[in-house]
Amino acid sequence: MSCLFHLPKTNFHKDKSNPVSKTFWGRVNLESATALYFYKKGGKVQHLIHQLKYKGHKEIGVFLGEQYGTELMQTSNFNTVDLIIPIPLHRKKLRKRGFNQAETFAKGLSNSMNSELDTVSVIRNIATSTQTKKSRYKRWENVSEIFVLRNPKKLAGKHILVVDDVITTGATMEACVQTLHKVDNVKISVASIAFASH
Repeated sequence: MSCLFHLPKTNFHKDKSNPVSKTFWGRVNLESATALYFYKKGGKVQHLIHQLKYKGHKEIGVFLGEQYGTELMQTSNFNTVDLIIPIPLHRKKLRKRGFNQAETFAKGLSNSMNSELDTVSVIRNIATSTQTKKSRYKRWENVSEIFVLRNPKKLAGKHILVVDDVITTGATMEACVQTLHKVDNVKISVASIAFASH
């Protein structure tokens, strides 16, 4: 518990116009946006995500999701979420890594928010090159057409929470949200484990 206490929490879910929300202003229409922690290179949160992503400690994602979901349920912005969709990995990357780190976080959120976890309605049909060293425009260009909707009727009229591990420029998230906005009468919010302010 003391380890958790020392992680840099954002409390963005309590503030509609937080820095994650502002990342998407003028780009896509969102109900709400939040992140659990601040991400700093070389910091504790980077280490935690590294353990989750590359060392296969899936329980970290589930645990953080369960903790955060409990907090999100106490706010009117997030307690109406019907479905949780993790940003999908391309099948090649999924095969290589063995699991989707965003999905572990989404699973934890789903457990504590009593919302359905949906890993089939959005698929990633193009494998993109890594985003790490790209400029904001290059990141956007890299992801603008990569997601495909399956079964949009199932999503109609729902409040969907789209989830990723880290939001940096928001390019991948933006591309996924734009794809989901093709659904009738949909509301979309986003959440991540961490937010890397730039």
